[in-house]
Amino acid sequence: MKYPGRISWFVLFSSLAAASALPVAAADRQLTVVELFTSQGCSSCPPANANLIKISNRKNVLALSFSVTYWDYLGWKDTYGKPEFTERQVTYEPALRQAGPYTPQMVFNGTATAVGNSLPEVESLLAETPSLNGPALAFNNDRIEIGAGSEPGNADVWIVRYDPRVEAVPVARGENGGTTLQHTHVVRRLDKLGIWNGSKTSFPLPQADKGLKTAVLIQRPNGGAILSAITN
Repeated sequence: MKYPGRISWFVLFSSLAAASALPVAAADRQLTVVELFTSQGCSSCPPANANLIKISNRKNVLALSFSVTYWDYLGWKDTYGKPEFTERQVTYEPALRQAGPYTPQMVFNGTATAVGNSLPEVESLLAETPSLNGPALAFNNDRIEIGAGSEPGNADVWIVRYDPRVEAVPVARGENGGTTLQHTHVVRRLDKLGIWNGSKTSFPLPQADKGLKTAVLIQRPNGGAILSAITN
């Protein structure tokens, strides 16, 4: 005996369940990844930190604050600075046609750059930067699922651990000595998970420290364009 009504509901339910299980995150394709390269030892950086705070809660922005180390010699060692963050910025500069790294610098989806303490310039690039059009991404328990791509070429898979809170850091010495600096979305770890070759795949995600959020970036090598991004 056939049950058309039941079959229809079953097909509909199955279709919806299958669609929800696919590694498609349409909202994340609208993200603009804004990376701020900053330093607690840089007197020009506090306004850029403030600008990142202003845009960090927008649904279409993934804000990431990377503390660099090359101003530590001025008398204050950045409490969040790591050599790998400095290396990330240095890698960007040739592709962005910059003479060298500077602070405060903001990089948008890996393809455009601005002086981070100029809010009008930041807003302009947020409006002009094209949406990401790379593979679909989805978190699946302790893995990141990456869909197939339409363009050839490999890309790096980066995992970023960051603190979404606004944090206040007293600075005792250096150019900002005697002040308390505000930070948000401070990156604590940056690791390369592997290579995406254009085919559907997944990678295991290491467990995050308490209080940290996770972002995954699919990015062309050598400081190239960010193709896809997702955060939890």
